[in-house]
Amino acid sequence: MLAYFTYIYAENNLRNKKTKNIMGKGFFHVPPAENEPIKSYAPGTPEREEVLLTYKDLYNQKVDVPLYIGDKEVRTNNTSSIHPPHDHQHNLGVYHLAEKKNIEDSIEAALEARKEWANLPWEQRAAVFLKAAELIAGPYRQKMNAATMIGQSKNIFQAEIDSACEIVDFIRFNVEYMTQIYDEQPESDSSAWNRVEHRPLEGFVYAITPFNFTAIAGNLPASAALMGNVTIWKPSDSQMLSAKVLMNVFQEAGVPAGVINMVMGDPEMITDTVLASPDFAGIHFTGSTTVFKNIWAKIGANIHNYKTYPRIVGETGGKDFIMAHPSANPKEVSTAIARGAFEFQGQKCSAASRCYMPKSLWPEIKEQLVADVKSFKMGSPENMENFINAVIHEGSFDKLAKYIDQAKKDKDAEIIVGGNYDKSKGYFVEPTVIVTTDPKYTTMETELFGPVVTIYVYEDDKYEETLHVVDNTSAYALTGAIFSKDRYAASLATDILQNAAGNFYINDKCTGAVVGRQPFGGARNSGTNDKAGSKLNLLRWVSPRLIKETFVPATDYRYPFMGE
Repeated sequence: MLAYFTYIYAENNLRNKKTKNIMGKGFFHVPPAENEPIKSYAPGTPEREEVLLTYKDLYNQKVDVPLYIGDKEVRTNNTSSIHPPHDHQHNLGVYHLAEKKNIEDSIEAALEARKEWANLPWEQRAAVFLKAAELIAGPYRQKMNAATMIGQSKNIFQAEIDSACEIVDFIRFNVEYMTQIYDEQPESDSSAWNRVEHRPLEGFVYAITPFNFTAIAGNLPASAALMGNVTIWKPSDSQMLSAKVLMNVFQEAGVPAGVINMVMGDPEMITDTVLASPDFAGIHFTGSTTVFKNIWAKIGANIHNYKTYPRIVGETGGKDFIMAHPSANPKEVSTAIARGAFEFQGQKCSAASRCYMPKSLWPEIKEQLVADVKSFKMGSPENMENFINAVIHEGSFDKLAKYIDQAKKDKDAEIIVGGNYDKSKGYFVEPTVIVTTDPKYTTMETELFGPVVTIYVYEDDKYEETLHVVDNTSAYALTGAIFSKDRYAASLATDILQNAAGNFYINDKCTGAVVGRQPFGGARNSGTNDKAGSKLNLLRWVSPRLIKETFVPATDYRYPFMGE
């Protein structure tokens, strides 16, 4: 890739004394981005032994997670404890809670860091984050995985594809996309040179990240920082172990103090303090739809206070579907449901939670699905025979238990497998399959974010009619899948469901988007669809400036049409 920004260095000379000796010396090509290979962790492999040893070590430590503000680790002595979801009586340590003054300090630290970071040559920023990727892929890999397994109750495969591979992919591909953005320049001719520079936003970016993906937690602040921005990062309080490891990686990679500031505490206080600043320039969000809408409303209410119009980027909820045509392969469909609905206990924004099965195929699909679910083993991620682990916390557990109990009572719903739960040791909810006779039954419409999937069986001759039901059932539009051997049927579904899913899969489960291959995001109530893992997302974190340089300026105001 050609990065076409040599001219920016000359401007840096004027703007920043610390870079006054830096001159453009070449068009630099970054290492080609490649997806990080996924390790198997099969019995007898070295990675399996290493991650289990790291797991034991972390599990028996007592961690102390400070606020990271500028170059300081801030301990407020107002703390909250950390517990693994699969063993909630075990104390892993504490994390410190911010006061309003700490948030104000983090804003000040970010703006101070911006003075140098925003003017640092792009290849220097690229080198910092490429180093972070290699640290995660290498020496930090099993610490990242073990922290995610313990703190978020992920089995090793789910941790590996998330906290090792996906975060590495995000960083590597974002660096490559950054150079492509810089390389795309307007046309020029012999009379004038037109060039575009992509400046970081004027102010700071606020990143709010969820518990369910360590990769998202790392990418949301890092992608904005890569483009020259400074960030205030509020990770989920259910993701403290892996958040701390991420900060340690960023520090070791050379991310300067103040570029990424990590704060925890009362979410409303933090958000209100951040949004009150006139230097607030954008939010990078993944989480609850309601929270995102409330933040959008607060930004609107504060709009007259800001120096710029803030960028608002968010990925929120989903009520993701699998639709099977009568021509589908029943075993492929049942496997897609088993994996798509129940991997990581269904705690993925993309997880399948409503399915539409043709009556002719349902008996075979049901038999295979029930057999698969009954074969699942559930427990601690330390035991690698377990496919299912705990849900994230008691609030999630109680919500899921309520819907399961209601389904047991309702005449238009039947639980065909699962339906049990136990929180005596960990927050364990059995993978549960509900079959309903009502396509608008509550669990067909409500986002549960857990290991519960609801099936509606339709008459084979009502395929097209059912596609419209799929489209009109949910306010969300994140992911969806169609299984069909009939190309006309697949094409019809692709057309009718064009607004129902930002990521649409044909003959595949609706989870598992890979950076660089399937940029991820949805519309409707699922977010702004800015596609994490693509140039589209990075473009939200820059403000272009067009520079036209005319070589021989005009010396007469008159145009030819004015002649006598």
